[in-house]
Parts: sequence; structure tokens; C-alpha cells
Amino acid sequence: MADAVWVGVDLGTQSVRAVAVDAAGTLQSAAARPLASRRDGNRHEQDPREWWVQVADALAEMTGNLPGGAAARIAGIAVDATSGTVLLTDPDGTPRTPGLMHDDSRAGALAAEAQEAGEALWERLCYRIQPVWALPKLLWWRDEGMLRDGVRLAHQADVITANLVGHPVASDTSHALKTGYDLIGLRWPTEVLEKLNVDPGVLPSVQRSGTVLGQVGADAAERTGLPEGVPVVAGMTDSCAAQLAAGALSAGEWNSVLGTTLALKGVADTLLHDPTGAVYSHRAPYGDLWLPGGASGTGARVVAALFGGQDLDALTERARQVRDVPLCYPLAEHGERFPFVEPEARGFLGDGPLPTGPDEVDDQARMFAAVCTGVAHVERLCFDLLDGAGADVSGPVSFTGGGAGNSWWNQLRCDLLGVDVRIPSSAEGSFGMAVLAAGAVEGDVPAAAARMVRTREVLHPDAGRRTELAVGYADFLDALTGRGWLDSGIAAHARSRATA
Repeated sequence: MADAVWVGVDLGTQSVRAVAVDAAGTLQSAAARPLASRRDGNRHEQDPREWWVQVADALAEMTGNLPGGAAARIAGIAVDATSGTVLLTDPDGTPRTPGLMHDDSRAGALAAEAQEAGEALWERLCYRIQPVWALPKLLWWRDEGMLRDGVRLAHQADVITANLVGHPVASDTSHALKTGYDLIGLRWPTEVLEKLNVDPGVLPSVQRSGTVLGQVGADAAERTGLPEGVPVVAGMTDSCAAQLAAGALSAGEWNSVLGTTLALKGVADTLLHDPTGAVYSHRAPYGDLWLPGGASGTGARVVAALFGGQDLDALTERARQVRDVPLCYPLAEHGERFPFVEPEARGFLGDGPLPTGPDEVDDQARMFAAVCTGVAHVERLCFDLLDGAGADVSGPVSFTGGGAGNSWWNQLRCDLLGVDVRIPSSAEGSFGMAVLAAGAVEGDVPAAAARMVRTREVLHPDAGRRTELAVGYADFLDALTGRGWLDSGIAAHARSRATA
């Protein structure tokens, strides 16, 4: 399909982005729209009706700006969304509740109940139910008496695919993971749901990511400019979409997404068993492979909180000269889930708490260097944990997300990891979904990625700098074990790798 155009949609926390790319991966058109949130303590909601409005508007602008005749050659569309974001709907897909977002922790206390009810299954799937996952949210609705009168649970991406097709369609295995879907048996675990007093009928049917769910209907075609009958492909979560955009599709290859939070995704031949429960694995949309990884609470959100509105390029140049960098764990909110699970974790700077705003920062350059180095330490520990769980972390590693736009930070992370790093030309989840749409319709996802994904730059680690950074990393490990957050065995493994 050499003349085909492929469409990907990324439904994020702050915005929607839609792209159209050709068979060689060249961007033909793109458009974006903002999303608004409501935050109140540990609650984070969005209006699911706005998801479709903004996606449809972005698609309409995108198709309207395509070169002449290109819209007619659109051959597939796939959608990614935030992981663990869910809502309740009527049977016809009409929302009954706000969307409870990926970091909404109102149901966190119910994670223990979900974990206990499915202990054997979660052990087999090699993860633990975490407080912000979708299954505890489902139990919160149960306790609120809302699982009645034909109600259905939907994932964020399901809202968009239903509107594209014209009626609710199956969810995908990627978004369903955090709702408790059995990725080995490929079914909802009815025996676990029975223990939790949840009717399986409230849950959607599920298809493997990369499956064609239906076709664009007449109403959606008129609203968006997409041709009627275009295949709608089951998508993946946002970090998996970024992994596809980075071309990390073979065992040993990893993608590290440094956006609002830090998320790692790689490829493995078998399920990885991480005793801490911090690592979980998606099914790949091709072959008999798994996509292990995890998402940390650290990331660029801390940069926005502490340095918002500043000239980050100028701040980076000043931070580059800092030599006495204090230890830092840059958490924007309470609790950590990867590279360890610790609900009581708090961000720290040296021996004290992490500043919460720019007014508390005396030395901006030193603080910026500490935050960037702290994120790099967390990232390195994530890879050390994965290595200890049996993963091939030999690389190369791809850097994507907004943080990958800072070349100094990229090299710092590369030096600390000690592996070659690729910076893709396009690091967007929407591009990853265009790759998935092409691979699904053509029947070969890796081939589509090989053709469409391009590398902008390759970084090589500086061995001398890595040795210098290893000292600070050892201090970082000591600080975590001293706080009781990090298992001493995992810390010892991380130290051994740092000095190898």
C-alpha cells in the first residue's frame, strides 16, 4: 500500500494530537486540541464528552489540511490513551460518570482487596495491582452503588473508537490490563470478579491490540473528514504507543519516555517476574512477545512545578557548570510505583523535602541540575531492576517524550545508563498509532515500523563520565535503602552493575 495514508490519535492528559503520515513515515498533516482537567486532592477527572469533541475537531483540521487527494487514501486509524483512565457508560456508550484519570487515587485503599482476590492470577501475570489502576476504581464505583442498570465500564480510548465506528466496540488488551484482564488466558477473570462482587457483564469485550475493531461510520466521517469505511484498529496505551514510535520492537530494545512522568517499555520473549510488583507487561501487537515496563512518579512534571515560565535553555547552560549536585528524588506527588512500590515515598533534596514551588528554590541552576540528575538516577535504577528480573537491557535505548528535547539531559542519561541511545525523528504516541494502523492493516507491524520509523541522532556514553556519575548513583541507592524504600538485594545488584 505504497500510496496509503495512516492516521494516529494520541489522547493524552493535557491535549489531543492527530497525525497523518504516508507509507514512508513522512508527516502529511497534524492538528492538536487542548484538554481540561478538574483536580481536587487525590481526584483527577475529565469530561469524556470533551474527549470526542476535541478528537473530532483535531481530525477535521488534520484531514482538511492534507494535500489534495490524500484524505481519500487514508487506509487505517488507531488510538492511544492514558493507561488506567476509565469511566462508566450506558449500554449505548453514553457517559454516566466523569473519566477518572490515570493518576486519580481516590480508590487507592481498594487496591489491597483487588490484590488479595486475584493473588494467584496476578502472580502468574507477574504484577501487583497498584492504587491508581483501573480495577480499584471499578471497586470504588461498586461501593458507591453505581454498577447497576446496565452500566458498562469503558477505557478512555473506547470512547473514541465507539464514536468513530458509531457504536461501542471491543476494548483492546493494552488498555484492559489495569482493569484486571487476563493477558495469558485472554479473558476477564470471572472467578476473581466473583470474589470482588463485580458482575463481569459491566466489562467490555476485548480484542488484541492491532485487531480491526470496525470501520469509520457515516456520522464520524462527516464530523472528521475521514473516509467512511476506514478500518479502526485496536490501539494501545500511551507509553506503548511511544514505544512503537521509537521503533523499539525487538528483544533487548527499550524506549524511555520522559514526559510528565517517566515510563519505560521494552520487548521480551517471556513474561518477566519482578518480586516488587513494580514491573508489568503488555502483550505485543505482533508475534508471541511481551512488552515489559513500568511508570514512575518522577518526570518533567517536577520541572514544570519548579521552573515553569523560565528559559530552560539558559537554565540548562548554567546547570551544565554545576559540580556539587545534591541528591534528589524528584517526585511531584506522594507515592512511587516504579522502580519500587512505596505509597509513602516523598520527593527529597539532600536531607530535606523537595521544594514544592519556585519560591522555595534559592539556586535555580543547582536545583535544576539536581532534578535532572535525580530523574537520571531513577531511570538507571529502573533498568537495574529490570535486569535483575531477567530482562535483556543491552539496548539500544530510545529516548522520547518532552524531556528528550534537552540534549544535555539526554547525554547525562546516556552516560549514566552506559548504552547507546537513539533519538527518533518522531517521538509522538500519535505517530506510533499510525505505525500500528499500517502494520495491522498490512499484516506486519515490525515491517511497518522498520519502514516508517527514523532515527534523528545516536548518542554514545562517555565511559569516564559514567565512572564519575557512579559515585553519586551509589549515594542515591544508599539514600533509598536508608529510607526503607528500596530492597537491599536490589540495591546490591544495582551497585554491582554500576561498577561492572
